[in-house]
Amino acid sequence: MSVKCIREHTGKALLEKYLPEISGGKHKMGCAGVLVSPLVLDPTSGQTWDTILEANPWLLKSKLVAKPDQLIKRRGKAGLLAVNVTFEAAKAWIIERMCKEQKVEAVTGQLTHFLIEPFVPHAQEQEFYICLLSDRYHDEILFYHEGGVDVGDVDSKAEKLELPTGQQLTPALVTSKLLGKVPAAKQANLASFVCSLFKFYQDLHFAYLEINPLVMLDDNSVVPLDMAAKIDETANFLVSAKWGEVDWPPPFGRAAYPEEALIREMDGRTGASLKLTILNDKGRVWTMVAGGGASVVYADTVADYGMGHELANYGEYSGAPSTEETFVYAKTLLSLMLKYKHPDGKFLIIGGGIANFTDVAATFTGLIQALQHYAAEIKEHKIKIYIRRAGPNYLEGLRKVKAASEKLGLGLKVYGPETHITAVIPMALGLIADLPEPDLSEACGPPKRKMIDMTGRKTNPKVHPKPPAGTKHTLITSTPETTCIVYGLQNRAVQGMLDFDFMCKRKKPSVEAMIFPFSGNHYVKFYWGTNEILMPVYTATKEAVQKHPNVSVFVNFASFRSVHETTMEAMNYPNIKTVAIIAEGVPEQQTKDIIRVAEAKGVGLIGPATVGGIKPGCLRIANTGGMLDNIVMSRLYRPGSVAYVSKSGGMSNELNNMIAQQSDGVYEGVAIGGDRYPGSRFLDHFLRYQDDEKAKMLVLLGEVGGCDEYDLIDAVKSGRITKPVVAWCVGTCASCFTTEVQFGHAGALARGDMETAMAKNKAMKEAGFYVPESFDKLPALVNQVYTSLVENGDIVETPEGETPQVPMDYTWAKKLGMVRKPANFISSISDDRGEELKYLSSSVIFICLLLLLLLLLLVVVVVVSCSCCCCCVCRCCCCCCVCCCLLLFHLFRLLRSNSRAVISFESEVSA
Repeated sequence: MSVKCIREHTGKALLEKYLPEISGGKHKMGCAGVLVSPLVLDPTSGQTWDTILEANPWLLKSKLVAKPDQLIKRRGKAGLLAVNVTFEAAKAWIIERMCKEQKVEAVTGQLTHFLIEPFVPHAQEQEFYICLLSDRYHDEILFYHEGGVDVGDVDSKAEKLELPTGQQLTPALVTSKLLGKVPAAKQANLASFVCSLFKFYQDLHFAYLEINPLVMLDDNSVVPLDMAAKIDETANFLVSAKWGEVDWPPPFGRAAYPEEALIREMDGRTGASLKLTILNDKGRVWTMVAGGGASVVYADTVADYGMGHELANYGEYSGAPSTEETFVYAKTLLSLMLKYKHPDGKFLIIGGGIANFTDVAATFTGLIQALQHYAAEIKEHKIKIYIRRAGPNYLEGLRKVKAASEKLGLGLKVYGPETHITAVIPMALGLIADLPEPDLSEACGPPKRKMIDMTGRKTNPKVHPKPPAGTKHTLITSTPETTCIVYGLQNRAVQGMLDFDFMCKRKKPSVEAMIFPFSGNHYVKFYWGTNEILMPVYTATKEAVQKHPNVSVFVNFASFRSVHETTMEAMNYPNIKTVAIIAEGVPEQQTKDIIRVAEAKGVGLIGPATVGGIKPGCLRIANTGGMLDNIVMSRLYRPGSVAYVSKSGGMSNELNNMIAQQSDGVYEGVAIGGDRYPGSRFLDHFLRYQDDEKAKMLVLLGEVGGCDEYDLIDAVKSGRITKPVVAWCVGTCASCFTTEVQFGHAGALARGDMETAMAKNKAMKEAGFYVPESFDKLPALVNQVYTSLVENGDIVETPEGETPQVPMDYTWAKKLGMVRKPANFISSISDDRGEELKYLSSSVIFICLLLLLLLLLLVVVVVVSCSCCCCCVCRCCCCCCVCCCLLLFHLFRLLRSNSRAVISFESEVSA
């Protein structure tokens, strides 16, 4: 979820409803309006012109304005405005254009929704311009004393007021900063209105609100004539009651598909992230990509190979979706792909980064079900399918999908982490020969790396200057002694952190305690190598911090609903120096508030919407780095020389893999999160890396949206950062689309030319960064820069040591089919393996049901007999039968509830 545009009708309806309440009745909005949809063309639908008139009798009493309500800019200049007309004229004007193609500047789309409003007669001098927008540290108000279609470049000539996060807006401040050119007689009323409008903007979690023109009439009433607005969809859980049913219109020029609505609805119900945008339903190239960052990289690469015009969709599935959710997603995608046949066939590229915690086999089971459902149509449409995937249980997933392909005759090509993330794209498009498919019998180990021969070479290592005063970073760098508290009962993540600690030969675990407010204080068992340890779980953060005063990192797994409260509480304790916020979907206003308090207290933030960070030999936050086999494959158990920062969690794992193959490995890596306002910026971490002697080379993976990369550019230009930086911003494919596309992360949307990926890449190259021609060329450039540092003597390579071993959990090993376990306790009818109870090869439940039926039959016989004989013996027999039936029924329920339970004699003894 992210910031989304709303219709003008929706924004004005909210303004009319809530502004009078917010202003204490001082400002009442005249925002009457009616939205007309294509339903009016169908006389059997719920909306007809007659029902519109019945609900809005004012339409016949005044002159009107009619205009499209589809996120179209500069409607007046495009001739899409009917002004000062009667209802019949407005009706005719709308019918003439309804569901017709219309070109607006470079975009052609269908007009489907129109807004009818009262015409407001006014003079030019009564028009004003106002715009409210949000930034990382403040909210900004732009005001100009003239409004209308000819207002011009307001960014350069409007009065501006930046209000720091948390500061109150007062009429006096508005008057002094914004209303200097407004007639004195109007200033007081206008200042009061601006304050009320700003409170409305904050209370209903708007992220952008522009009114042009804003008209103040002679009676001091204020009327917004044209409005454009965006609201923060992640705040739905806070203000959904106030918003009501919100219509999320697609950008003009792109049709709204019911399949998109289906995926959007499913995304709202699940903890996973599911997104789908149809760009060209007749396109030949379709993608099904896991991960927000990876999805952008795949779209970029398709565009880089000249197939951007054939890219049919953009989307992603991530956050451990279930098998059923993946099946529905894949089935929906395939149904769209099979809607139109192309004589040259089509391409389906199923890919993604190296997952951190998503079970690849579970998601691929859903994919296989979808492929089975459409197998015949896939062959008929000549669809070539290429798969590249890695992460937990990826081998099992690839084996299953390969076996299904051979059975169905689909001819799938499958690849794992030994293949570059986007290498399948040129193969699928037929631009390069297919690489040999990997052996799926075992996981690939660490890449074999040959040390660079330095015999007889002269070296001249570069001496980096000490950081100048006042520019030192505030984030704390972790050490082998750093410990943390984990908020939330995340046993799997904690065990992964402990296994990483053991692999790195830490002397003590990095997790000292856990917090879970929904149960009493207790202990949870974990493994430290092969030994069992008990970890305390507290109900309150205060108690956990007081009993573990040496803890400096707080890993917050709280949901997006409670993460603001729990993070604010954790930052009250002076020993907490770093907070990692894992949750995705934190409202922007809450994130800004957390950033404000964290910077005031000197607390470092990672996230929200992050997988965490990793420093080989020191600390692993949450699930960063994925499963242990990926830790080994990427050599994350010992430090290298390359430090990186990424926004994407999945792409950080790809960087781990890439850096391990192209250099001596990762020194430290952080995924700062994909939200619009990450808690820490690229610069915060690169300053740490610059000041750390052991980090010799820096890698940045940015993305479209935001301006954080420019802070880093300024630091390089000023000489504050002198180490070599290899950098790339994903999202270059945005230039291929005529409409605005919201990419996988909430912050991956350009709000101006400076925020585009192409502009950032160009600026970084001009500033002296090492910038490749495309993402595909990034590995080679990393290797080139690393080799030059070794040859210059800046990096001294050391021989690779022995790969450490960590025991695998029995549960996971059993899931992979690697172990089997004999029963510890066996009886003649049951054992501890969970088999259903049996007697003489027959299910005990079946036997109980049979006896129950026999006894019921006996009861019937006895009752019939008693009807002609009232002797005491018959009555006693009847009562006994009923009692037996009740006892057998109770036994049946007991056996049914326990038939799958495991009777573990070993567990009883250990307890």
